[in-house]
Amino acid sequence: MAINEETVKQVAKLAKLEIEEEDIHTFTKEMDSIIEMVEQLEGLDTEGIEGTYHGLNQHNVWREDKASNGTDREDLFKNVKTRKDGYIEVPAMFDNGGSEA
Repeated sequence: MAINEETVKQVAKLAKLEIEEEDIHTFTKEMDSIIEMVEQLEGLDTEGIEGTYHGLNQHNVWREDKASNGTDREDLFKNVKTRKDGYIEVPAMFDNGGSEA
């Protein structure tokens, strides 16, 4: 299938691309080369060949989900300056003089 300049202009229009008139000839040659390469690939016998979906071998990296004990609360609070009711107490960021923050 040969690509002509009118085809390039039509494709550019459909793709909403602005191609300068002096570049049409270059794009026509490049698109024609691409179409020729695809046509060569279509001629290959791929019967029995498994498809390649990714260039690298991939494997499942998930681990089995097992419940485990977390870090001891007292160990977590070793570096805390102030705490209140089992939580880390921090200075108020907004203070409007009332109980609402």
